[in-house]
Amino acid sequence: MKRREFITLLGGAAAAWPLAAHAQRAAMPVIGFIDPTSPDSQRGGPFLAAFRDGLSETGFVEGRNVAIELRWALGRYDQLPALAADLVSRKVQVIVATGITAARAAKAATKTIPIVFNTGGDPVKFGLVPSLSRPGGNVTGVASLGKVLVAKQLELLRELVPKADAFTFLTNPNNAVVALDTADAQEAASALNQKLIVVKAGSEGEIDSALASAVEQRAGGLLVQVDPFLQGQRDQLLALTARHRLPAIYYWHDFATAGGLMSYGTSLRDALRLVGNYAGRILKGENPADLPVQQSVKVELVINLKTAKALGLDVPMPLLMRIDEVIE
Repeated sequence: MKRREFITLLGGAAAAWPLAAHAQRAAMPVIGFIDPTSPDSQRGGPFLAAFRDGLSETGFVEGRNVAIELRWALGRYDQLPALAADLVSRKVQVIVATGITAARAAKAATKTIPIVFNTGGDPVKFGLVPSLSRPGGNVTGVASLGKVLVAKQLELLRELVPKADAFTFLTNPNNAVVALDTADAQEAASALNQKLIVVKAGSEGEIDSALASAVEQRAGGLLVQVDPFLQGQRDQLLALTARHRLPAIYYWHDFATAGGLMSYGTSLRDALRLVGNYAGRILKGENPADLPVQQSVKVELVINLKTAKALGLDVPMPLLMRIDEVIE
């Protein structure tokens, strides 16, 4: 081969390499991930890492053989339908939706693209699937115990603050199931003969005024709805409860480790790992209609003794004996 011909051939091959690389990237399956919060929240860090861990269990590693398109609503629940529609228009292979409101938006956007959700409570009750064992259609996922733990949270809070006249339940009015969650909390409070003050906050400013209102109404403790936006406001909630000296119990483990009084809830890291595993299995060809909704049932009770002392609370021995983790 002549030198000029060799150079021409080499140049042609070099020009083709970027095209081949682009084609390879284009062929890589894409997962769309919708979350109501922001990338700098806990859900954008440890929980997303847990999702990737679940994916890796099925052989998928982001950037190597799968791509992930992240969509954050930044607390704007009204943006979720548009974010879901955008992922559908991009023809992603799977949509992952965290939270009931995001899952409902994804389900409304497509009847064909597989959807894997992570929600608290009963997805049948919330209209995501007709059956846990046989979800059918294009939707399946992982259900945590978030919505059924409020009664236990009330019991724990009253055990720690037995003389409280009333407790406050902080809710997000933009959550698709706020009415159901509120009814569950009121039913649990009624069973304990405990007065419950319901306050609402759908923005940072509303959280300030909601907790101030609760204190004015002589609330002796706080419970927080299992809601992605409220979860994302961890630092604000911890600062406000400390300022108002308001004992609070949260669903999320990291609230207690970051200075909150107490947490009682299922492991969201475990739930997101299971979601990632399901997304990978669907990419490998399994049908979401045949994948039963999994239950994330690992429950953790965490108490921050330093915060309890700052609030002047003595943790009774029977409660100490049931704690999974103590923060000192």
